[in-house]
Amino acid sequence: MLEALPHRAWLVAAAGFVALLAAAAIRATFGILMEPLMMEFGWSHGAISTAASVNLVVFGLSAPFAASLTERFGLRRVVTIALGLIAVAAALLTQVTQLWQLYLVWGLVAGAATGAVAPVLAATVANRWFVARRGLVVGLLTAANSTGQLIFLPLMAHLTEHGDWRWTMAVVGGAALIALVAVVAGLRDRPSDYGLAPYGGELEDPTAPAPPRRPALQVLREVSRDRVFLALVGSFFICGATTVGLIAVHLIPAAHDHGIPAGEAASMMALMGLLDIAGTTGSGWLTDRYPARRLLVMYYSGRGLSLLILPFALSSQGPVLTAFTIFYGLDWIATVPPTVALVTQRFGRETGLVAFGWIFAGHQMGGAVAAWAAGAVRDGSGTYDGVFVVSGVLCFAAALLLTATRVKPRRVQPAPAAA
Repeated sequence: MLEALPHRAWLVAAAGFVALLAAAAIRATFGILMEPLMMEFGWSHGAISTAASVNLVVFGLSAPFAASLTERFGLRRVVTIALGLIAVAAALLTQVTQLWQLYLVWGLVAGAATGAVAPVLAATVANRWFVARRGLVVGLLTAANSTGQLIFLPLMAHLTEHGDWRWTMAVVGGAALIALVAVVAGLRDRPSDYGLAPYGGELEDPTAPAPPRRPALQVLREVSRDRVFLALVGSFFICGATTVGLIAVHLIPAAHDHGIPAGEAASMMALMGLLDIAGTTGSGWLTDRYPARRLLVMYYSGRGLSLLILPFALSSQGPVLTAFTIFYGLDWIATVPPTVALVTQRFGRETGLVAFGWIFAGHQMGGAVAAWAAGAVRDGSGTYDGVFVVSGVLCFAAALLLTATRVKPRRVQPAPAAA
């Protein structure tokens, strides 16, 4: 009878999926609220994009420290507190009337909270609870992190078009509270805490010493000059710039420039979100079977080509824009499973988790730069076309960088202890 029940690891993964899906909702507000905030307060594209940039920077810097906090205080406790802060931030955003308040709440508070419920959670659950199907689980959980901010868009677009934009915060807060219940009920720290073996693995020796905790800054010192780490940071910087910084924040305003209503543009983004589940999960499946570096080269090359044709797609609309939407949805963050695989291969499981946190910080820094720069260029030139072309070229640069990188396991020498 008990053998017929699913392994507890799948229940933990399900709770993590719900948490990542809900935590991403607040980032969906970047694109959908830009026009309403401009109309109500008279703020520019650049001013609002700066708030998005602050959020992405704080989000990214929170990720490696969240990995260390998880080691110290436990995964469930950290995620629970973070979801509570997201609900608080959603409530506070309804009271914002000044730009500094937007930067504080949307940028700092929401950024720090969502940074604790980031792809680091996906990597932690996959590495601790799974031996078999690890790449698949990273793909599923990563898809939840990016898809959440997209699938909420149609509802938010409807609320902003037919009422006060502040009602979108009810969606964000409600999603965070539902996820909080799911986390308390289903998320657990390690299988060994419950006398279980990881899925597809063996039961750990209870007398074996626990792996040492890896402070985030110590890991950064150890890996900061490693060529593979630097290549992954650089490519992930470009990944963030071309997804969460550019498309997530600016595609809806760019569509508006071409006469596409906000609701239609939000539906386009939602379709990307649904396709992202298939694309990123499929990427995890492929990562279990094919060389991760080759997959990344293919993903970045395809993304670069799609961005080069985006200005034409927005102008012509029709089948070309539909084709862009389908491809970009499949490719949205398919880069995460092979990137996690490479950093784990290079540095091992425990160090690799924290190192991935720093690589993800690079992803969010890229997003922050692109969010700010695209808004500034739009204010100055009146069009996003140049930004899309430059972003496409950067994707090809990322593909070339990874083509020249060879990944072999490396024994990290611990940094000298501080005096």
